Amino acid sequence: MSKRYMLITPENGIDILKSLAAPARLSILTLLNKQGPMNVNDIADVLGLPQSSTSTHVNSLEKAGLIETESQKAKKGSQKICRTAYDEVVLSFKEPKQTDQNLIEVAMPVGLYSGCDTTAPCGLCSSEGIIGFLDSPDTFHSPERMKAGLLWFTKGYVRYQFPNNARIAGKEIKELELVLELSSEVPGTSDDWPSDINISINDKLIAVWTAPGDYGDRRGKYTPDWWKLAGSQYGHLKSFRVTADGTYVDGMRVSDITLSDLELDDHRSIRVRIAVPDEAKNPGGLNIFGRGFGNYDQDIVLRLRT
Repeated sequence: MSKRYMLITPENGIDILKSLAAPARLSILTLLNKQGPMNVNDIADVLGLPQSSTSTHVNSLEKAGLIETESQKAKKGSQKICRTAYDEVVLSFKEPKQTDQNLIEVAMPVGLYSGCDTTAPCGLCSSEGIIGFLDSPDTFHSPERMKAGLLWFTKGYVRYQFPNNARIAGKEIKELELVLELSSEVPGTSDDWPSDINISINDKLIAVWTAPGDYGDRRGKYTPDWWKLAGSQYGHLKSFRVTADGTYVDGMRVSDITLSDLELDDHRSIRVRIAVPDEAKNPGGLNIFGRGFGNYDQDIVLRLRT
């Protein structure tokens, strides 16, 4: 299993370093790396910290992008489940260089889909403003869609066509990883609004991830100021990884679909379909956050390890 690591420099890592400066936060990260996902109350109990202080530390680590949280139903109300976002944080005093010759990466803008079928409520935004008309599926066919950094819909799908650069280079694919920022979609926002988001590659359903909610409790780190706080602000950065022995979501094995099932060598492109089907148990829509929106300021990324 490949490790998740964050590379920072003195120029772009000030917030990370400040968050790591508190011994209690380092203890929380160490605990989560050893024990796996835990709720805030359990973290406080194990470390002997006040619950209020633990919540403050967790919020700081989440803001810095060092942990991810999800709200889950509990016997009384809800509980916040915390997990580490990275296995390692590396501080480099040199300019980062592309040294891995076995990694092929393509970043696809959110609006550059090759096909779609969506139902309202739905819409598209660029960093400058709303594209076309809100709640009009026809807007998804506008040429202006290519500028989109955020899209959302209630049911349906968008399909992206990535070049199969490994096949072009004559290299054997050992691992495929899709990384993107997602949330569910509800008019307004609600952190308790589950949605079953289906991820398919080359027409093979590789995983169904249930997004816990549609978040508007605070502004996304990169979401523009003109976008109202009542709208979707950020999501979860999800990793969908397919290997020779199965499919993983954020490092956890979720299905038996393997690389051979995707028939990558037979196609010049890799088709990625992101959907909320009509028959979903939790048909709560979806948001896809790209550059200029959300907490990660990145396009949809496809990585091929050869």
